[in-house]
Amino acid sequence: MAEGPERALREAAAALERGGPGAAAALGAAREAVAAAGGPAALGERERAVLGAFLRSLARARPAGEWRSCFLEAPPGLALSVLLEALAAPGCAREAAEVLERFLREGRVPALLWELCQAPAGSPELQEALLGQIVCLPDHVSNKLQGKNPPVFFPQNYFPLLGGAIIQVLQKISESLRGGLDCSISFVSHVLGKVCVHGRQKEILSVLVPRLTDLTKSDCIWQRICWRLVECVPDRWMEAVVLGFVQRAPGADVLSRLLGNLVVKNKKAQFVVTQKMLLLQYGHTTAVLQNLLGYLALDSLRRALLIKVLKELLETWGSSSAVKHSPPEQQQYISKAILICLSHLKEPEIESCRQELLTSMMEGVKCHLDSNLPQIRRLGMIVAESISSKINTDGPVLKFQYEEDDEARELKSLLVQTPPFCVVPGPPDDDRNDETDAALPGELESNNKSHPAAPVKPEEESDAELDSDDDLIPYDMSEDKELKTKAPVYIRDCIEVLTGSEDVDKWEATVKALESLVRKNPAATREVSVELAKILLHLEEKTCVEGFVELRQRAQVAILTADPIPVAKYLTSQFYSLNYSLRQRVDILDVLVLAAQELSCPKSHGKTKHSDAQKTHIQLLPGSDSSKDWRRIVDERIKSKTRRFATGRPQVERASGPNEFNSVAGHFFFPLIQHFDRPLTTFDLLGEDHFVLGRLVHALAILMYLAVNTVAVTAMGKALLEFVWALRFHTDSYVRQGLLSCISSVLLSVPAERLLEDVTEELLEAQSWLGDH
Repeated sequence: MAEGPERALREAAAALERGGPGAAAALGAAREAVAAAGGPAALGERERAVLGAFLRSLARARPAGEWRSCFLEAPPGLALSVLLEALAAPGCAREAAEVLERFLREGRVPALLWELCQAPAGSPELQEALLGQIVCLPDHVSNKLQGKNPPVFFPQNYFPLLGGAIIQVLQKISESLRGGLDCSISFVSHVLGKVCVHGRQKEILSVLVPRLTDLTKSDCIWQRICWRLVECVPDRWMEAVVLGFVQRAPGADVLSRLLGNLVVKNKKAQFVVTQKMLLLQYGHTTAVLQNLLGYLALDSLRRALLIKVLKELLETWGSSSAVKHSPPEQQQYISKAILICLSHLKEPEIESCRQELLTSMMEGVKCHLDSNLPQIRRLGMIVAESISSKINTDGPVLKFQYEEDDEARELKSLLVQTPPFCVVPGPPDDDRNDETDAALPGELESNNKSHPAAPVKPEEESDAELDSDDDLIPYDMSEDKELKTKAPVYIRDCIEVLTGSEDVDKWEATVKALESLVRKNPAATREVSVELAKILLHLEEKTCVEGFVELRQRAQVAILTADPIPVAKYLTSQFYSLNYSLRQRVDILDVLVLAAQELSCPKSHGKTKHSDAQKTHIQLLPGSDSSKDWRRIVDERIKSKTRRFATGRPQVERASGPNEFNSVAGHFFFPLIQHFDRPLTTFDLLGEDHFVLGRLVHALAILMYLAVNTVAVTAMGKALLEFVWALRFHTDSYVRQGLLSCISSVLLSVPAERLLEDVTEELLEAQSWLGDH
């Protein structure tokens, strides 16, 4: 029986290809063949393939007569595929678009969806192709017709039509289930998911949500159909579908009927509802938040997620990092979500997590009150008041002072949606606003019921007491002295304070006294010099200490001069180490230069004769104005009557002593010049960190200049000239200026005979470079 319709369809297709007067007869023969097979739905796979070939020939030939109706009578999936192929073919676009328009208007889309629900397409590839054709039909038509497409293909018209088709198919599914027949809803779910992920939630859900809301009010079968519709959406499209339903549901009860326990069954939906929409996004309206959290609160299986969401929201709200780095809009969004969650809590749930709520409240309110933004501080106050009122219904509650504006009233109104057993504290009476304004922020107000016997003072008496405070005589604090914390007297005590003490005053005193303590105890310093240098290199300012950077630097210099070789080895090794900031590397260079300068200068072990002579002058008592005038008058008279032919300079004995930098210059210089061309993960002197390279070049020039008359000066000069030669073409002017300083330092420090004998080649290279520039 199947060979007859198949042969007839092949002959009809061949007649269409030949053209001529036989084309019209071929249309009739094709209709008769389909009818003989039992209709389009009864065609087998081979007959459908032959019919597809006939329709393609029909789209190309377009004979006279009612050939368009053949596409409307054929299986809808096959007809849609052939029409889209014809739409892409040259010369057929306009006629194919007209047939597609009739295809839509005559209800073939519901027939296509229903066909796939009854008997899904054989292969996943075919289903995916049909899915793309249905969802992207407006794009196909618009791309081919270049904007001249009929209005039915506009997205704002097509997707509501598709939503109506889905409702029709769901009604047929409902009738089938009531009749005991089984069918699949999977393809309809795929269509819904793909439409939503393409950004057309508004158009399709504007039809689906109102109709499903009415149909699920009192019909459990419709509720199960709706739940199955969203559960069968693939995970890759689940977020768009859930977000669309949450945004467009008129209330939490409707959302609960539409989604059921989707968040319990589907991990992707649970992540979207409990994490993404609450913690990762903050652009949703208050109504969306109420829908979302109300949906979680309406079922016993979902209430566990509500408690979990509240704890995670409070954890984020109480995070100091989140308060500092998230925008105020997100802070307000999280605060609203917390208040809505609190409004849905029941007394047993509050009792089970009372301690956690209290801990989160204390941590969160501290972070918010520490913020420098008034809006953030006020949000913290409002949320803390709300949490306090929920966990202390019979005891004292937190009460803050802040401006009551529309935003504050809106936040407080979110707590109104509470169960009857929850008591929300009302605003204070207008007559007592003046008294409550005098209360400190965070003061605990006791409930009147808990102190029934407490006497209440009349307002006149309390006003009199407030007025009497103005008559108090202030204490005389003019001679009070500030209590100073005693600084440590041993080096090891300083280490303990700088590394582990929480006493800020003691820490500050230690930083200020460390330099003098090191210089007074060089022997004790040498025992812990490297450890102390490491502490100071990583030391950060705990409190506002005036001149902290200078104090730390002077202490480092004192340690380096007390024990030069070990400390210099440590500092120079750390200059090229990982995990140091550019500021710390520059600090190392500054400390090395200052310490080298101090070591190279002779120390004066006594006063000069000139300073001793100054001490022999008699110091006049202060306040004796007559004696000052007497001295001035006598000096002027002597000066006016004294003739001087020449004035010699006062003989001052210049300080002298060994150059302590002589024996340690190499330890300062050579480690710094060794590894400049080795880039590290976080430090590249020859790359983007050229500012530090410039500081290094200038530091080497200074060390070279300070090494004059030392044993290692010739080797240092030769190494420095090679260093200059390697960087002579550097693009940074600051670096090139430092290279010139290096050459000058070499010429000033290295003896002339050593320059001509040992550094001749490097000197000539430097000369040629300078000559070229």
